[in-house]
Amino acid sequence: MKINYIFTSKTGLKRSGNEDYADVFEVEEGLLAVVCDGLGGNNAGEIASKLAVSTIRDYFLQNDDEDYLSRMNHAIKTSNVRIKESALRTPEHTGMATTAVAVYLNKNYAFWGHVGDSRIYFYYQNKLIQVTKDHSYVQRLLDDGYISPEQAESHPHRNVIMRALGDKPDIEVDHDYFTVQRNEPWKFFLCTDGVSGVLSNEEIEQMLIPNDLEFITNKFTKAIEERGAPDNFTFVIISNQVQAGR
Repeated sequence: MKINYIFTSKTGLKRSGNEDYADVFEVEEGLLAVVCDGLGGNNAGEIASKLAVSTIRDYFLQNDDEDYLSRMNHAIKTSNVRIKESALRTPEHTGMATTAVAVYLNKNYAFWGHVGDSRIYFYYQNKLIQVTKDHSYVQRLLDDGYISPEQAESHPHRNVIMRALGDKPDIEVDHDYFTVQRNEPWKFFLCTDGVSGVLSNEEIEQMLIPNDLEFITNKFTKAIEERGAPDNFTFVIISNQVQAGR
């Protein structure tokens, strides 16, 4: 199964620096994608997001005796420890943290892990499925029935997250897996809230319809920047569809 991917990370139009980080790696005949949104002053968020991505990658590469789902869970937990340790060593980085979403694709399986309000989507059979649920204050209000989905979109505290790497000595990681069909077209879309906070799920679904990943990337970038790009925005698109000229 040929897997194609593309990713981008851009500084928001109202931001002076970009604390997001993303990368994609080949691991054991599979593909590992990670997206993080760093938090903290003095560029500490940028350090946290990069440290999370590199730690998750290294854990996957160095622990091939574990099954993939356990590896996903432990890789993200290990990145939490590394961020805490780094903050303790460097006082100006105290309080640094990051969200994280990761997907590992191998054969017919997708293994995923999640902490924070960055998201994983799966586009299949012309429908967008939100795989992750935000670890956010607004999501908790939604779950408890205090607000409606419409109210959540404009809630003044929609950027407050309840869980992040580096926040506590131990962290609970949402993680699971599901099967993906080899011979049917699909896409994975991983993004920070700089994307999902600007575009609705319905808009994301429409933008993922085309096959060409570069075209989709340009479309997302244009749409977000036309709405002022209030936050940094980062996303990864993974597809099993053949790309033109490839």
